[in-house]
Amino acid sequence: MTHFRIVERSARDQLGEGPIWVARLGRLFWVDILGRRLWSLNLADDTVQSWEMPEPIGWIVERDGRDDFLIGLASGIAGLTLEPFAITPLIAPESDRPDNRLNDAKVDAQGQLWFGTKSDTNPQSKGALYRLDRDLAVTRHDDGYGVTNGPTFSMDGRWLYHTDSDARTIYRFPLGDDGSLGPREEFIHFAPEWGYPDGMTTDSDNGLWIAHWAGGRISRFTPDGALDRSITLPARNVTSACFAGDRLNRLFVTSATVDSEGEAEAGALFEVETGMTGRPATAFAA
Repeated sequence: MTHFRIVERSARDQLGEGPIWVARLGRLFWVDILGRRLWSLNLADDTVQSWEMPEPIGWIVERDGRDDFLIGLASGIAGLTLEPFAITPLIAPESDRPDNRLNDAKVDAQGQLWFGTKSDTNPQSKGALYRLDRDLAVTRHDDGYGVTNGPTFSMDGRWLYHTDSDARTIYRFPLGDDGSLGPREEFIHFAPEWGYPDGMTTDSDNGLWIAHWAGGRISRFTPDGALDRSITLPARNVTSACFAGDRLNRLFVTSATVDSEGEAEAGALFEVETGMTGRPATAFAA
């Protein structure tokens, strides 16, 4: 039985990532990091738009009560308006690590943005986990990552989940009401035959949906970290996921053409049937 469809569009993503649901616009947004492109899908009629970006883009998030967005570029965090199209550089959080770029981000229940960094070129350059506060102050909260991915949160906002794909490990941190992090603990470890954990999202029953890079599927893990089920997709490198739609019952999954020679559906955007609903996204409070 087929549990997915492929969204029709004119191109495939070199490195699709960072899907988010923007309810006020009725659109799903996601990025092609290496293709330097921002995409959107109107869920009412399946129309697709895209915008060329000046450099690699890792993520996009809403800003509360505003029409513009925050985006994570290779050089740092910037503001983005779509009509008219304009990018305003704001912060360069890792000027001390010039080999790194921003990679993957989400907003917590307090409206603070959590994001990671990584290097595409220098294996000696380590990534870190940061928080962007509503006053645009950046703090580094964890360090030493090979490839940062995720993040996502429990439904009650008390846990932050964050991944080091290189280490095949999803960590969790207690998350205080003031945005402080408790000690990091290993939560899920991927077996080698599963591939590498990539982006993830939370469903309304506190399950984690995790994309398998080099594993060709997306899997749900229970709140205690046990593998619940997997859905195989025709793309080896599955990258991230997001629940969307008015009832948050439509799961969209990104993928990549990188290291996927000969795969006809690599880089596609998939809509996957799960029977579940998702955790509502939060806009950045600034």
